[in-house]
Amino acid sequence: MKLYGAPVSPFVRKVLAFAAEKGLALELVPIGLGDQNPEFLACSPFRKMPGFTDGDFAISDSSAIVTYIDAKYTDSPLIPADAESRARVVWFDEFADTILTSAAGAMFFNRIVSPKFVGKPGDDAAAAKGETDMGPICAYLEEIIDDGGFLVGDSLTLADISVASPFVNAAHAGYVPDAATYPKLTAYLASMHSRPSFADWIRRERKMLGLG
Repeated sequence: MKLYGAPVSPFVRKVLAFAAEKGLALELVPIGLGDQNPEFLACSPFRKMPGFTDGDFAISDSSAIVTYIDAKYTDSPLIPADAESRARVVWFDEFADTILTSAAGAMFFNRIVSPKFVGKPGDDAAAAKGETDMGPICAYLEEIIDDGGFLVGDSLTLADISVASPFVNAAHAGYVPDAATYPKLTAYLASMHSRPSFADWIRRERKMLGLG
């Protein structure tokens, strides 16, 4: 199985972590901004990361990819079968891909991507708005995280992977939820980001971005 994209993308990282938690190895094919790799374009015609192939099967979009992986490789399922849990996992995945990634992405793009990879100063106002937008997001998560350590049920699901991933980008951009204000969220993210499925990639990303 091949995954096309850059691991600093929260969507690419989500798929990498998802596969790792299922004990599956993906071949990461690096893709940069504006990349014309024909294999990437074949599986992602609108050039959105990540693209994915498994033999002759090709598809893009992180949520579609992890749904395929979980359905084909049924050991250690990360998307529950029962209706209520499945719906909640899908909701958290959508929340992470849209609301959370919009805020974290505004900081990451304007503080990291634009100056380092586009060669243009970032929009400080847009980054600041992203940081402000993180407030209600963190408050919501602080309220709903329980003592079980996971967002849905009593074991790891796609919901946890999807929510944890954009917070890596936020941290790269210098934003970490205040531990005094959000103690449960802080502990939750520390637990998620210390899992090997995340920790190995976070170390590589920080080195690549020159963040130590």
